[in-house]
Amino acid sequence: MGTLGGINFYYLNGKAIARKAGGGFNGKAIKTKRSMQRVRENANEFGHCSSVNKAFRTALVPFFRGYRFPYFHSRLMGLFTRLKDLDAINKRGQRRVANGIAHSDGLKLVQHFNYTPVCNVGQVLPFGFAINSSNFELTITDFDINQVGFVEGATHIALLYGVLDFDFDSLDSQLHLAPTLVLDAIDMVSSLTLTPGTLPSGLGTTLCVLGVRFYQAIDGALYALNGKDSVGISVLKCM
Repeated sequence: MGTLGGINFYYLNGKAIARKAGGGFNGKAIKTKRSMQRVRENANEFGHCSSVNKAFRTALVPFFRGYRFPYFHSRLMGLFTRLKDLDAINKRGQRRVANGIAHSDGLKLVQHFNYTPVCNVGQVLPFGFAINSSNFELTITDFDINQVGFVEGATHIALLYGVLDFDFDSLDSQLHLAPTLVLDAIDMVSSLTLTPGTLPSGLGTTLCVLGVRFYQAIDGALYALNGKDSVGISVLKCM
C-alpha cells in the first residue's frame, strides 16, 4: 500500500501490516516494543487513510466505471494523508481525515487537488462554471465546442455532473447525479446546464463533481476510449 519513514505498510488477509523496508521487524516487535511506538502510530493513521480512500473511490465509481486509473489510489492517499495531518484535535497516531476536512484549509485541499492530471477537466473544458447554491445546478457559460480539448480519436464527449454527500467520519455517502450530457464534436451550443435529479440531505461534506469521458462513434454506436487521457474528474466546489 505504501512506504512511510522506511516502513512498508500493506494489507495481508484483511489486516494492516507494517514492516521495515527490506525486512527486520516482526509483528510482535511492532506491537510491543517501545521503540516501535512511532511505527504503530504511522500504521494506525495509514490504515485509516486507506479506509477513507477506498470509500471515496467507491463513491466516485460512476464517474469512471469500467476504466482503471493509473496510480489513482496512491494519488488519493497523498491527499488524505495531507488532510489527516491537518487534524489539530487528536494526538499523533489517532489523527483523522474528517478533522482535517474541518480545518480552514481542508476544503481547499479537496477542491484544488488535481484528481486526474493526465485528463485535466479544467483544460478539457476551459470555460466558466457557476453552481447554484440552492439546487446545485451547474451552468457552463460561454461554451464553444471548438475550444473543448478533445483527445485523439474522440468524436464525442460525455459530461457527468453530480453532488457527492460524503461523511469523512462514518464514510457513508450519497451521490446525486444529473443526466449524462453527450456532445458531438460539431455541436454548436453556447451554454450548458446540468441539474441533479435529487438534492443532498446534509449527510456530510458536499462535493460538486464533474467528470468527462471521451467516446468514438463507429457505425452509429459510441465506444468509450480507454487511453489514459480519456477520463477526467474534478471537484468544482466543496461546501
